[in-house]
Amino acid sequence: MEHTRIKELLNATEFGKEVVVKGWVRTFRNNQFIAINDGSSINNIQAVVDFENTPEDILKRITTGAAVRVKGQLIESLGKGQKVEVKATEVSIIGDSDPEKYPLQPKKHSLEFLREIAHLRFRTGTFNAVFKVRNALAFAVHKFFQENDFVYMHTPIITGSDAEGAGEMFQVTTLDLNNPPRKENGEIDFKEDFFGKSTNLTVSGQLEGELGAMAFGNIYTFGPTFRAENSNTTRHLAEFWMIEPEMAFYELEDNMDLAEALLKYVIKYALETCPEEIEFLKSRLLEEEKSKPAAERSELNLVEKLNFVLENDFERVTYTDAVEILKRSKPNQKKQFKYLIDDWGADLQSEHERYLVEKHFKKPVILTDYPREIKSFYMKQNEPDAQGRNTVRAMDILFPGIGEMVGGSQREENLDRLLARMAEVGIPAEEMEWFLDTRRFGSVPHSGFGVGFERLVLFTTGMTNIRDVIPFPRTPKNAEF
Repeated sequence: MEHTRIKELLNATEFGKEVVVKGWVRTFRNNQFIAINDGSSINNIQAVVDFENTPEDILKRITTGAAVRVKGQLIESLGKGQKVEVKATEVSIIGDSDPEKYPLQPKKHSLEFLREIAHLRFRTGTFNAVFKVRNALAFAVHKFFQENDFVYMHTPIITGSDAEGAGEMFQVTTLDLNNPPRKENGEIDFKEDFFGKSTNLTVSGQLEGELGAMAFGNIYTFGPTFRAENSNTTRHLAEFWMIEPEMAFYELEDNMDLAEALLKYVIKYALETCPEEIEFLKSRLLEEEKSKPAAERSELNLVEKLNFVLENDFERVTYTDAVEILKRSKPNQKKQFKYLIDDWGADLQSEHERYLVEKHFKKPVILTDYPREIKSFYMKQNEPDAQGRNTVRAMDILFPGIGEMVGGSQREENLDRLLARMAEVGIPAEEMEWFLDTRRFGSVPHSGFGVGFERLVLFTTGMTNIRDVIPFPRTPKNAEF
């Protein structure tokens, strides 16, 4: 390979050797100093041009965004701000960039503006850092599961079932939408469709994952999932990635232990492999928070927040106990919560989850044993409590600043109970025969959970909008690039 990556050169300790750098121009000052970036580091390398001996037409083409090749001597830098630089002997242009039209100028751009040019935002320091951290987290997820003897399983993206019972799914069809085939009663005839029935993009790989767990013991899925929820918030995407392990012979406690171990492992890996990127993002966040009122600023900086997760045992508390804590809490009694907690059975909101983590326990929290009515049909049912209330063996992991990071449960392995629950919520058993077979033939206690990968990246990078941690966000009315 003819050129050396900038990351390697910035860490060099031997000077005087001849090197070749290829990259894109970030800035060109005084017809002399080129800041070059090749994506290998958030930092640029400075090349010093002998402008008196460089052809005028070359100097004119060294513009922000242009791709250049610089040959020269690696020397210890005399100027401030960098340890090394390249004393250029040859400069050539690989690809021109018209400075009048190139949208990334050497100034601070808003994240909103960068979202509009998401195809170019990777070239900024912020997004270089964000996607390097995303890359490290994704690799660490696989590393963790492979080291723990899990089988990586690809579950279908096109599915005939709605795993969550949420109903907000994208339909997949090859029918002519202007003139679909119809039955005698006027309904669309999906027998004529590609798959011979109505199909959708998946919202979860969990149900198929359970099939794998009943054969391999421990499996995980890690792939794209889709929700057609019309939510234009900083927390929602229509296309996002989910990590979903399923484990045979796991009770709820085993499930909690595994989820806590996974989160600590991947965050620690990101801290160890991306120290420069996380330091850069920490500074970016501190800068951003300066514009907020003091009450809204985070008490912890980014690195402290990540260590907060690594250094604390997650507090395990039942939903019932959490409701009591919230009912008695100051923000509830002083009516400062947007959603007041007055009764058992309420679905907890992000503000309640954050109160438990940030104010009450001051550590990550695992909430367990939620009311049956607010959870999915497949969760294992507990015996009714002394008040006759029905709960399920669910567990949600709550993080500072973000609320829910993981949702999971022990699954209902008892066929009769599962059938009764499906009938209650209106899920036809005949469509789920394949799933019910796992309870008919050698059923065992088993558990699993889901981690929204973008939420994990959001937390680890300190970014505040989920659209900034996926390369090309898919949201209502937006499917660009």
